[in-house]
Amino acid sequence: MCRWLAYSGTPILLDSILYKPVHSLIDQSLHAKMGVETTNGDGFGVGWYVPDKDTPAVVRDTGPAWSDRNLREIAEHVVSPLFFAHIRASTGTAVQQTNCHPFRYGRWMWMHNGAIAEFHRLRRDLALSVAPELFPSMEGSTDSEMMFYLALTFGLEEDPPGAVARMAGLVERVGHEHGVEFPLQMSVAVTDGVSLWAFRYSTQKKSRSLFYSTRVETLRSLHPDVAFLREIADDARLIVSEPLGDLPGAWNAVPEGTYGVVQPDGDRMHTFAPA
Repeated sequence: MCRWLAYSGTPILLDSILYKPVHSLIDQSLHAKMGVETTNGDGFGVGWYVPDKDTPAVVRDTGPAWSDRNLREIAEHVVSPLFFAHIRASTGTAVQQTNCHPFRYGRWMWMHNGAIAEFHRLRRDLALSVAPELFPSMEGSTDSEMMFYLALTFGLEEDPPGAVARMAGLVERVGHEHGVEFPLQMSVAVTDGVSLWAFRYSTQKKSRSLFYSTRVETLRSLHPDVAFLREIADDARLIVSEPLGDLPGAWNAVPEGTYGVVQPDGDRMHTFAPA
């Protein structure tokens, strides 16, 4: 599977999140503790937003994140209020740039950990459900990108939770038609550059791990000597596949079958089910 993180808050240097924590995403690319694989070296990607730009910047490559000098250079010089980072462990599709996350369409970014079970059997039927005007924009061969374009087809830009629910429902129906008992496994992050949504769901009700960070002001009061906490703003929110360290009280598990939204008027969490 994969590991990913999403940050939203006051603009911050990417390096502060990608490299500095004890169990940073870069450390997880070699030493993941909660994923199916320990090593996530089949490519990586980062995507970030900056003021006065209509679309996010996305940089992806096929090598391992732990040794990529360009990623280190970017992380030490780019400041952003909202960014995604993803390290990939392929579930069978090719290791190529177009299969690395995050995926982008207009202002939207999407990344995924998990799999559509027996995707090679379901792929044609799912592809036929992608809107004809969207289909030419698909570049890769992954189930993750297919999920993104299905969600776009089902109204992601107007109703993200509803669109993801309709996408999940289609995947499960097609999977069951092909005799797949548990078609879908997903933790997904999606954003339009303003709000950030994260989903944790699987057909089997045994979803991959997903966590959100405790409010920074609370953590500072609990751990006043931790330097990392002095570098990030009070409004910082992190959603991660696995915790970036073992700081007591820092991380909260996202419940099974749940989605959350981080947005300017407050954070919310809701029950999620396919439609």
